[in-house]
Amino acid sequence: MAAPEAHARAAPAHHEPSRAKLIVMFAAVYTLWGSTYLAIRFAIATLPPLFMAGSRHLIAGLILYPLARVQSKEKPTSANWFSAALMGALLLLGGNGGVSWSEQIVPSGVAALLVASVSFWMIIIEWLRPRGTRPMRRIIIGLVLGFAGLVFLVGPSKLGGGRVNPIGATVLVLASLSWATGSVSAKHLKLPRSPLLVTGMQSLVGGVLLILASILFGRGESVRLATVSTRSLLAVGYLVVFGSLLGLSAYNWLLHHASPARVGTYAYVNPVVAMLLGWAIAGEAITLRTLLAAAVILAGVVLVISAGEKTPTPVTESREPLEVGS
Repeated sequence: MAAPEAHARAAPAHHEPSRAKLIVMFAAVYTLWGSTYLAIRFAIATLPPLFMAGSRHLIAGLILYPLARVQSKEKPTSANWFSAALMGALLLLGGNGGVSWSEQIVPSGVAALLVASVSFWMIIIEWLRPRGTRPMRRIIIGLVLGFAGLVFLVGPSKLGGGRVNPIGATVLVLASLSWATGSVSAKHLKLPRSPLLVTGMQSLVGGVLLILASILFGRGESVRLATVSTRSLLAVGYLVVFGSLLGLSAYNWLLHHASPARVGTYAYVNPVVAMLLGWAIAGEAITLRTLLAAAVILAGVVLVISAGEKTPTPVTESREPLEVGS
């Protein structure tokens, strides 16, 4: 199935979304996902990370999928399920699973800062894909500035505190790359028209994959109900409702109504929310290095957000259309 077919699927309604709806959706992703980093830290305190992430998404999928089927009246095809499985693997297994695992050794606020590399990867992937588009100069400057802040955060300098755990940082960057790949691919996959149905399907598949990964790579970790704290259970409930049902649904909607550059900016705003919550509620230290890195990163996002929505001409007109499932 070639990309033109996927675009034909997504194109029937050329109605531009209202500015108010765009603001609401961006606000949901900015704030709700910013708070999930601390919730993940609380949840994995007494639950295995991959099992926790899998349970969270599987529960969300079991709730959302039947509701979305009734609302949308769509019957997913095998091609739809294949596409949803690919998104579930990239977004949830590789992306969210990596973040959940890394928060065992990286503070939640710093984890959110490192995940800001999602914006960098999204635009690079969109640029390099067949018939991709070259980002505007202002966006490139913003991305370089934001990524420089990430390098400063992880680098060897002793300014304002020690460096971030390199293993945790590496896992977070790879998780961000996985998430970005799934995000850019979403516009070129044969998915149902309903964003809610897409969210339900990818949550079901991603949840199962995460639980299987927990069993295979969890080094024998098992869930003992007697040792699971109330705070961890409440955190999982928060992640199901605000992280998956609301946040992920808003994100899937934005993937089809905004450019990769704009959508990726959530990863620059989330750290501010995550660091403040980590400091205020969990007593996580905010070092001088973290503050300086955050300032540089957020300066980059201002450039990206303030740039125009349109991207320049395609990199090349001779490339073949993107093939999906081949």
